[in-house]
Amino acid sequence: NSALQRARATLDAQSLSAEVGGGEPMDDEQQLLLDRYLDSFERYDMEALTALLHEDATLSMPPYALWMQGPQDIVTWMLGPGADCRGSRMLQTRANGAPAFAQYRPDPDGGHSPWGLHVLETDGDRITGINVFLDTAALFPAFGLPLHLPA
Repeated sequence: NSALQRARATLDAQSLSAEVGGGEPMDDEQQLLLDRYLDSFERYDMEALTALLHEDATLSMPPYALWMQGPQDIVTWMLGPGADCRGSRMLQTRANGAPAFAQYRPDPDGGHSPWGLHVLETDGDRITGINVFLDTAALFPAFGLPLHLPA
């Protein structure tokens, strides 16, 4: 009986971990990388963002056929078609065990509105992939993320 109770407690703890993003705990190096990503993106500092990217880093934005490789192509897109992301705010989370950020773009009516969920791929102290999922109507509630951020 006690073995069964311990097993149920273990399963409950694992289930809760999966619900909030799960995955391996982050070490200090990875958290520093994520803090730097957050800071550079919110400041829209492309020089700082480029310093975080692996030379073969990719950017995708499902469901669009958008796919780029390499820091220069990523930054060119961010300063061109992606420039509306300037002024965004981000909240850190996890998706399928990977580090992720909820992105909120400036809302003309005030505050910030959901725009995308950045799921990052990392290798050591570099970002190797940025996958931005745009279905915020489904994703943000599923992750327990707010649907608006105040100014």
